[in-house]
Amino acid sequence: MKLVFAGTPEVALPALDALIASERHEVAAVVTRPDARAGRGRRLVPSPVAQRAEDAGIEVLKPVRPRDEEFLARLREIGPDCCPVVAYGALLPRVALDVPARGWVNLHFSLLPAWRGAAPVQHSLLAGDELTGASTFLIEEGLDSGPVYGVVTEKVRESDTSGDLLTRLAFAGAGLLAATMDGIEDGSLRAVPQPEEGVSLAPKLEVEDARVDWAAPALRVDRLVRACTPAPGAWTLFRGERLKIRSLTQHPEHPVPEDARLGPGELLATKNSVWAGTGSHPVELQWVQPQGKKPMGAADWARGVRVDGSERLGE
Repeated sequence: MKLVFAGTPEVALPALDALIASERHEVAAVVTRPDARAGRGRRLVPSPVAQRAEDAGIEVLKPVRPRDEEFLARLREIGPDCCPVVAYGALLPRVALDVPARGWVNLHFSLLPAWRGAAPVQHSLLAGDELTGASTFLIEEGLDSGPVYGVVTEKVRESDTSGDLLTRLAFAGAGLLAATMDGIEDGSLRAVPQPEEGVSLAPKLEVEDARVDWAAPALRVDRLVRACTPAPGAWTLFRGERLKIRSLTQHPEHPVPEDARLGPGELLATKNSVWAGTGSHPVELQWVQPQGKKPMGAADWARGVRVDGSERLGE
């Protein structure tokens, strides 16, 4: 089939690579978000998908809005049979959905109908799911509500961050998307409507959503930190400034002193470790990032700022 691939961030690259390598399909063009400013110089930088396509000699389309007539006209000229999508980042209007004869097929990083929305992996970790996966489905105008072609499953590991889990799903999902294109082409796959039960939503996590509530149980704090790593980054206040919590463990490597009684957010620093109190039991901070600085070990940070026993996180 002739394909036009839509995607923007790095997580879409394994799928794009798999389709480029396919002997059964031709990636005639890619659709991606416009160049964005990045770095200290705030230079315009193409998306990872745009860069990969340019390196492969594939035409790149960067509409500001996918309903722009110039983009739609070019899409019709290319005449794709199908448009696979991975994390494109913009809603597709009906006028665009109607162009490819076999529709737009999205690779979504959850087991639909669970976690429809922009942040399925983060919400899966927040909820403590033991099993997640990826699904391919035919895009409709509803939010991730279209019929499903196929799924792959992935076990959630105890130490997984959203970055860890998303990386594994990106590679597993790449194979699923390529197989879905094969099945659509030869007629062996039929999309199955999603069940009405089990629907859950996964809206984008904003910065304020990533603020640590130290009064919550340690399990909840741990899930929040892992779900928000690497983005938007779990954070708290210390001496009135933001401190990112890059990693922690609710099962400390170093034993908590028996006489330690830490209330929510209270800190205890020793030579090699730093604990913070929660609503249940203390957690051991591993890596933190002070405002305007690079990540550092929590013990090094505590020595540098000279944490004393009267201070607490969140203030």
